[in-house]
Amino acid sequence: MSTFQRARSEEQREARRRAILDTTAAMLNEMPVAEVSLNELSRRVGLAKSNVLRYFESREAILLELLDRAWKQWIDDLPDRLAAEVSEGGPTGERGDQLAAVLTRSLEERQVLCDLLSAQAGVLERNLSADLAGHWKRTAIGNVDAMARLMRHHLPELGDRAQTWCAQAIMVAAAVWTHARPSAAMLDAYEADPSLAALRMDFAPTLQDMLSALIAGTLTRAATP
Repeated sequence: MSTFQRARSEEQREARRRAILDTTAAMLNEMPVAEVSLNELSRRVGLAKSNVLRYFESREAILLELLDRAWKQWIDDLPDRLAAEVSEGGPTGERGDQLAAVLTRSLEERQVLCDLLSAQAGVLERNLSADLAGHWKRTAIGNVDAMARLMRHHLPELGDRAQTWCAQAIMVAAAVWTHARPSAAMLDAYEADPSLAALRMDFAPTLQDMLSALIAGTLTRAATP
C-alpha cells in the first residue's frame, strides 16, 4: 500500500523537489545520463512515478534543472582559476591559449556537467512543454552571458563576439565529450585496426586544441573591419 502523502505547504513541496533533485544528482554520480530512469529514481526517492511527475513534468525537466545547477557551479568556480592562470596584460594569443587550457581542465574535472551538456540538445530538450522549453533557453542564455562576462574580462579583444564564442565553446565541449567516450564495439575496432586511431579523440587535448582554434578564429574576425 502506498504511503504517499500530498505535500500540503509550499515548504513541503520544495522539500520534495529538493529530494528528487538530490537523488537524481546522486544517480548521475553513479551512471551516465542515458541510464537515469524515472522508475529507478522513483524507487530511490520513495515515491510512485506519478507522484514524481507532480513536481517535474518529465525526467528531462529534472535533468535540465540539474544541468543548470552544475553549469552555474562551474561558472562560479572559474573566476579564481582564470585570475591565477591567465596572464594579465599578456599577448592576446597567449591569453587565448591560457583561457582554453583553464576551461578544458575545469570541464575535465566535471564529468556530470559534461555528460549533461552532451545530452542537452539530442535528449534533454526533446520531452518538454513549450513553457518549460522557453524557460530553459532563457536560463541557458543567462549562463552563457555570465560566462561571456568572464571571457571579456580576461580577453576583452573578443568584444561583442564573446557571447557567441561561449555558446560555441559549450557546443564544442559537448560534442568532444560524446566522441571521447566510444562504445565497447568502437574500442574493439580501434584495437583491431590501428589505422583507425586518427579518428579516436582524447577529451582534454582535443577540446583544448579546438577551443584555442575557436578563440583564434573569433579574434581574427573581431579584428576585421
